[in-house]
Amino acid sequence: MTAKLSVNLNAVAMLRNRRDLPWPSVTGLGRIALINGAHGLTVHPRPDQRHIRFSDLPEIRALIDDEFPDAEFNMEGYPTEEFLDLVDANAPEQVTLVPDDPSQATSDHGWDFEGKGNVLRSVVQRLKKGGARVSLFCDPDASRAALEAARATGADRVEFYTGPYGGTFDDPARAAEELGKLEISGAIAAELGLGVNAGHDLTVENLPALARALPNLLEVSIGHGLTADALEYGMAETVKRFVRACG
Repeated sequence: MTAKLSVNLNAVAMLRNRRDLPWPSVTGLGRIALINGAHGLTVHPRPDQRHIRFSDLPEIRALIDDEFPDAEFNMEGYPTEEFLDLVDANAPEQVTLVPDDPSQATSDHGWDFEGKGNVLRSVVQRLKKGGARVSLFCDPDASRAALEAARATGADRVEFYTGPYGGTFDDPARAAEELGKLEISGAIAAELGLGVNAGHDLTVENLPALARALPNLLEVSIGHGLTADALEYGMAETVKRFVRACG
């Protein structure tokens, strides 16, 4: 199975927001990504709009609908009413729910599925009634009990947080250890019928080993590392490199 690539546009938006100017264009670079093999576009609209602005969302929706009808829009966020209203207004194909405080710099841990199961269940039901596929952000060493609780919410997928693995770029022994955790949790998720996504600090260099450890990997969402590479190789070539690295 070859995982599909969703390009996270947050870093592009953050660079744009350094000036009161319309470039780099979020939709323009999203278009280049989709032309060159990305399956979808991901955004995480935070309340302070420090990267993706709420006004970007209908433009990304229109880009996909008008030019790339087979592509997917993935919206990440903590399930506040404000975020859920944005989902309702922009109809993403996938919603990835994250447990982080909206003010923190980036998502860095998975849900407490057993402790928050009832809350998640109601949100998942609401999103699925609206037609979205739902993925829940998940720790890389999630236990069987945790993953069973995730399944009980009605979610379609989990997205494994790969930050600890991505942070081992200079330590092969630790990389193998982190991959081992992901392999175990990924196998349990697949056994339980949960689709498997992954994201955070993934690169062209570390993606192939991840894909081998997670043979049921459906999708990777990549922003920071991909945008960094795009500064060197250009967005078109970078997306092609990441697609090849996905397997």
